[in-house]
Amino acid sequence: MASSTTLRQAQGEKPQQAVAHLKFVRMGPRKLRRVADAIRGKSVREALVMLAFAGVYAAEPIEKLVRSAVANAGNNHDMNTDDLYISRITVDGGPGGRFTKRLDPRAQGRAYFKRKRLSHVTVVVSDTPPQKKIKARPGASVAVKRTTTRRPAATKRPAATATAQD
Repeated sequence: MASSTTLRQAQGEKPQQAVAHLKFVRMGPRKLRRVADAIRGKSVREALVMLAFAGVYAAEPIEKLVRSAVANAGNNHDMNTDDLYISRITVDGGPGGRFTKRLDPRAQGRAYFKRKRLSHVTVVVSDTPPQKKIKARPGASVAVKRTTTRRPAATKRPAATATAQD
């Protein structure tokens, strides 16, 4: 028996998609793009595992957004939430003049502005895997930092003491 996905593709219909938006995230777009590039094109299950164990601060809002997109797929579009893929994820900069400005005191009574940037993130999940091969981008890694445990220094064995034999 053919699945509904293959029947839809045979009939020329577009695969079902569910969208979730996250706007005005108080984090720079470059930090979020690193995480987004790492999960683009993966299955939702695999992406959620990567995000849960990523040692990156930017993974938390994207994980919540992916969970929201999966919930939208199940509730609004009657899609099977077990077989979803991240078909598109985009990270855009927030409004141009809308970053939060903070003053940074400098020498001799001067002050410089710090620009705290904002971001918009959009996730689209669908029930079909992406057709195009996703290119590996440099820096697109959220791998868990491995703690290298050092082996204890080799202890010297006590030299065999010569037994005094008369």
